[in-house]
Amino acid sequence: MSDCFKPETQDELAKVLSWAAAEETPMEIIGSGSKRQLGRPVQVAYTLSLENLSGIVDYEPAELVLTAKAGTPIAEIEALLSEHGQELAFEPVDYGGVLGTGYGKGTLAGVCATNLAGSRRLKAGAARDHVLGIHGVSGRGEIFKAGGRVVKNVTGYDIARAFCSSWGTLGVASELTLKVMPAAALEETVVVKGLSGAEASEAMSAAMGSSAEVSSAAFLPLQYDDRLSAELGAIDKTLTVLRLEGVEKSVNYRVETLRSLLKPFGSIDVLKNEGSRALWRSIRRLEAFEEGGEAPLWRISVAPTHSESVVQRLQQLGASKVLRDWAGGLLIAEFNGGDNPALEIRQAIAQAGGGHATLIRGSASDRGSIEVFQPQDPALALLTRSLKKQLDPKGILNPGRMYVGV
Repeated sequence: MSDCFKPETQDELAKVLSWAAAEETPMEIIGSGSKRQLGRPVQVAYTLSLENLSGIVDYEPAELVLTAKAGTPIAEIEALLSEHGQELAFEPVDYGGVLGTGYGKGTLAGVCATNLAGSRRLKAGAARDHVLGIHGVSGRGEIFKAGGRVVKNVTGYDIARAFCSSWGTLGVASELTLKVMPAAALEETVVVKGLSGAEASEAMSAAMGSSAEVSSAAFLPLQYDDRLSAELGAIDKTLTVLRLEGVEKSVNYRVETLRSLLKPFGSIDVLKNEGSRALWRSIRRLEAFEEGGEAPLWRISVAPTHSESVVQRLQQLGASKVLRDWAGGLLIAEFNGGDNPALEIRQAIAQAGGGHATLIRGSASDRGSIEVFQPQDPALALLTRSLKKQLDPKGILNPGRMYVGV
């Protein structure tokens, strides 16, 4: 028997999982494997890949709804949507560069199962907010369908949302239905140069609270991206970037609104269409962290009002570069040299009122010895284990990928 199963239909998927459940044989569940190095190592004898369960099932541009098989490449979906002037508004992230797997290899199921959204999450929400329905197979080997145009499943759980952020530990999707959105006719980014971290937090807060309808806000530290800094004439300067999207007249008006609002903070430039898109694509793909090898790279979620104090603590712990996205609510921190300060990072966010810290990139020993995902409080951990027991009682789906015993 092959050590890698590649089902091409939902029925084939169900047969594989029914066999695994009967034999109590754990399996690693992957889409294409592009995020395989993210999460705790999975010790299994067999792998189940969804790469052959691929293809667009139905797309109704006028209804803003798309259904595709789980292993469909995100690149294929985005290309189709682009032809119709539409997009996945939550901006699927692509960590192929920092994980060494290459760009453009993520699948629909992988994007939804990890629930990783890009810079527009402030406005558009996460991947789970765009999933309308799901067809799949549970760890029992039972076919299920939930959400969207079908009746609620018999377990009583919102399986479509539970699947997101489950990292393949609760069930294996065979088909997903998503809502899509019209792409903006115009995109521009207001750039403020040379602010300190505290000033940037103030500027981003002011912009997000204004009538300018900012869809993304980020702060790029010194030496974040020398190429970009050179293009903007901002060598040795930080960059505070604010994205505006919409029709031309509206974007132009909102740019002027931000110019007036942010005038006290310093000089302002504007990146037009392609320049703006390239900037946010770079941020979404973490291109500035590609050369880090196995240097620990953390994704940290905190309240934006506490981002400055958390960043200062991260720098004390050895962070060499910290990107602030989501107006300061998301920190991407790289640590070079020394031990991986996982415990100290989580202590820092706890002292700042709470948050989440996930190890994006690290050595195999790091991924096996520290908590890759934010430890759950006892009540949530109990709920997680209960849901796992209901959907995957034999523990065959990605065992230990997120937490020991789950």
